[in-house]
Amino acid sequence: MQDPDLQPVMQWSKSSIRQRFATITSTSLVSEEIQEHEQDSVWREQMSGYKRMRRQHQKQLIALENRLKAEMDEHKLRLQKEVETQANNTYIELERLAKKQTIQMEKEMKASAAEEKRIQQQILVQQKKELTTFLDTQKKQYRLCRERMKEEMNEDSSTPKEEKQERLSRHKETVQRSQAEEEAQLLDQQRLVYERSCRALKRRSLIKKHELEQEQMREELNKKKNQKEMEHALMIRQDESTQDLERRQLESLQRLRMELIRLQHQTELENQEEYNNRRQRELHRKHVLERRQQPRNLKALEMQIKKQFQDTCKVQNKQYKALRNHQLEVSPKSEHKALLKSLKEEQTRKLAVLAEQYEQSINEMIASQSLRLEAEQEAECQALKRQLQQEMELLDAYQSKTKAQSEAQHEREVQKLEQKVSLRRAHLEQKIEEELASLQKERTEKIKHLFERQERELETFDTESTRLGFGSLASFDFPKEDDR
Repeated sequence: MQDPDLQPVMQWSKSSIRQRFATITSTSLVSEEIQEHEQDSVWREQMSGYKRMRRQHQKQLIALENRLKAEMDEHKLRLQKEVETQANNTYIELERLAKKQTIQMEKEMKASAAEEKRIQQQILVQQKKELTTFLDTQKKQYRLCRERMKEEMNEDSSTPKEEKQERLSRHKETVQRSQAEEEAQLLDQQRLVYERSCRALKRRSLIKKHELEQEQMREELNKKKNQKEMEHALMIRQDESTQDLERRQLESLQRLRMELIRLQHQTELENQEEYNNRRQRELHRKHVLERRQQPRNLKALEMQIKKQFQDTCKVQNKQYKALRNHQLEVSPKSEHKALLKSLKEEQTRKLAVLAEQYEQSINEMIASQSLRLEAEQEAECQALKRQLQQEMELLDAYQSKTKAQSEAQHEREVQKLEQKVSLRRAHLEQKIEEELASLQKERTEKIKHLFERQERELETFDTESTRLGFGSLASFDFPKEDDR
């Protein structure tokens, strides 16, 4: 059992140890405050760098978007110029075709007029030859009749000469009148033939004009169809080039986004790893400092316990002296020597027990402080490891979520672009179909109107020819050039 006189000393010693450890904790707090201040400075520097990187990334995205927008505007302007150039070329080609057809029609009309004039001249020459031949024949017939009549009159000697002369004059008048009538009939017939031929020539010229108009109409419609097909081919080619440009721009923008996200995640990971290494280094330095400081702290505690032991010894000596004086006073003088020896032995024994207790307290204190330090440092290491691991897992989860969100956004952008491209292509194909249908309708109507107008013109011409008494001129034969 412990001496009751030593209990206050032991309690005071434990209280002093706790106060000493409280002083060590305060020093650690000061070190931690300094380290936290340094950590805050490093963290603020990292955050500033991180914000600068994000601003730089945002500037890069804005610059790329502006460049892509300028590229798209330039592309649209180039396409618009191509459309305008083709429209101007189409207009110029149609104007050129119209002028060419006008010249061709005028040339054909002049050629038809010249042909009519040539054939009319040919008919007149032929009719003149026929008339000359007819008159020559009449003259021959007249001479033959006159000679035959003279012979008959010469054979008839009973008829007086005056009567013969009168009969000859009457016969001459009859023949001349008959020949004049035949000549007039021939001239009337030639006039009718000439007028009918001229009418037939005009009908043939009208038909040639109609054929040329049909040919020119087909040429014009085919030209418009070819131009419309070229316009549609240009529209399809422009739409395809726009699709390629839109896909390339979207791919470029998404590629830059993913690259910036990769750099951001890499920077975040590097900052986290640097933070983890710094925390581990700081904890390691703290533990090394604590281990270096431990012998000094233990020595101070040991010196404090020894001082407590010395103070206790002094108290024991004072108590021993007081007890000895009291015993000597109350005890017989003959017992003083034995009493002093007994008290001395008791004092020595108690001091030895006290010394052993204090030595044991020192050893227990040293052992407990070492174990406590190791346990606390191991616990701090494990706690820091768990904290850093958890923070790393949170960072990885956040980065994975960010990457997945970006990929989902990119997928939505691709789908939106494909829908936009499909819708625009469908509208373009519908527009092409409508324009082709409109062109075909215009072609049909123009051909129909042309045929109707030509049919009316020919019908009016034939009606007028019938009214003038020329009859049907559809199968009229013109004199050939060899017959001139």
